[in-house]
Amino acid sequence: MLYINMIFFLILGLAVGSFLSAYTWRWPRGISIAKGRSICPKCKKQIAWYDNIPLFSYLILGGRCRNCRKKISLRYSLIEVSTGTLFVVTILLLGGLGRLGFPLTTYYLLLTTILIAIFIIDLEHQIIPDELVFIIFGLSLFMLIVSSNDQLYKIIFASFMASTFFLLLHFITRGRGMGLGDAKLVLALSPILGWPQIMVWIFLSFIIGAVVGLFLIAIKKASFGKHIAFGPFLV
Repeated sequence: MLYINMIFFLILGLAVGSFLSAYTWRWPRGISIAKGRSICPKCKKQIAWYDNIPLFSYLILGGRCRNCRKKISLRYSLIEVSTGTLFVVTILLLGGLGRLGFPLTTYYLLLTTILIAIFIIDLEHQIIPDELVFIIFGLSLFMLIVSSNDQLYKIIFASFMASTFFLLLHFITRGRGMGLGDAKLVLALSPILGWPQIMVWIFLSFIIGAVVGLFLIAIKKASFGKHIAFGPFLV
């Protein structure tokens, strides 16, 4: 039964990943996700539904558009596979569908989906969409309402303190060292993590961000003073 569940969530993750690959490409360009089917970015022709099956269509077509035969970016398949893998890992870490039940499973998979979208958009365009942060706010509020945590006041206080710290960094560095979206994301995510995990999360985010930043500078992909998106390290 476990294997059947994992296959189901892998396929579900691939489908959600296909949606995310389109959403994260369209949103920064101001294109509605509801505006028609996907198109080939090279020849601009609509992609038929049978050529838009997550991962499998890419493999069957050899990574090329059926119409113009030009290469399709590997980006889309990477997002699909990554999302499918993260869905399976999320379910395994949480103990499976049977332990959580349908509502909480849906909750955590939705949170995973939103965080993947934020990761991709911030990494590629250095911006965190407010609409996604608002959804996380809603998820956090839900968690606070249903939770019987005796450290509720500590969680709320730590959430505001953490976001205030990021907000100060934003103003001190004039947006170059920390974006305003990062402060919003910290405020939205903190209640979900709880106390004292909030402090551990922020500490590890800075450590990982520093290591990656130094690595990028070492290989000349970045330079001191150049803004590096911090959102991916938070999610």
